[in-house]
Amino acid sequence: MGVVISLEENTPEPGIEPLVALVSADMERVNQTILSRTASDVSMIPEVANHLISSGGKRLRPMLTLATAGLCNYRGAGHVKLAASVEFMHTATLLHDDVVDESDMRRGKLAARMLWGNEASVLVGDFLLGQAFKMMVEVGSLPCLDVLAAAAAVIAEGEVMQLSAAKDTETSEDDYLAVIRAKTAALFGAAAEVGPLLAGRPKAEIAACRGYGLNLGVAFQLIDDALDYGGASAKLGKNVGDDFREGKITLPVVLSFRRGTAEQRDFWRRTLERGEIADSDLEIAIATMHKHRALEDTVERARHYGAMARDALELFPASPWKFALGNVVDFCVSRAF
Repeated sequence: MGVVISLEENTPEPGIEPLVALVSADMERVNQTILSRTASDVSMIPEVANHLISSGGKRLRPMLTLATAGLCNYRGAGHVKLAASVEFMHTATLLHDDVVDESDMRRGKLAARMLWGNEASVLVGDFLLGQAFKMMVEVGSLPCLDVLAAAAAVIAEGEVMQLSAAKDTETSEDDYLAVIRAKTAALFGAAAEVGPLLAGRPKAEIAACRGYGLNLGVAFQLIDDALDYGGASAKLGKNVGDDFREGKITLPVVLSFRRGTAEQRDFWRRTLERGEIADSDLEIAIATMHKHRALEDTVERARHYGAMARDALELFPASPWKFALGNVVDFCVSRAF
């Protein structure tokens, strides 16, 4: 009934294969950089960092940096360190997120905080952020440093915005979209923007790549929101319904709450605001979402943002890079089918 969710674990997935092929040589260098930069005399740092870094993430964000550099005919080597910086920023965010959200699972494994504790997870995240900024400085591009530093601040703002809205069923769709633009899309946008910046491209091309990344990031997060209520835990890398159990207000909840009866709104208040969740409540939540087309409409909104990401690429002439980046949009949205 409703949205059928499918996520294949084996990578590369159809849709990102062209991108993976194009960036494979550079990604080898990025991976080597990541390994060397997680080295530390403090043994817990590489243990915690590599637990998450080596756990099978797609590395989509650093691939965007490499791909937009290729799209804009960049010929230097700075994009490798910037891509590694982007991945470190993302990994640090995940380590911090799992502490804030009290998550048990990440990418199908126990979250780092479950193995080493909250303190270690936060501090290793800080270490990775420090290494990320060190690599940005080494690249020597002040505009790129400015973009990524600004993204780091916006991501932190998004985290605080989400914390303020936590368990608040009165959250509006606009408020929620503001959270994910900051928390998720900002890093996608910055990752895509630094490629043309490094290549010294005109402002229009820089803005197009940023627009591509931002809209792709929103689409990506909206599909994640839908997947949490319709995916399989083995494929999601987390338990289905984690957002529900953690009291997270995501777009399917916002839409269901707005469209629901007084009784259904009381259900959301009981489960998400007060945390009074019975064994059967997740099934009720999913059924309610389907009744009000909340999952289907979340996917439709993701398609809308995906279309805007594709439109941003139209500024560029046809090339293997443009084709691959277009396919990434299709992959991000089609994860829900």
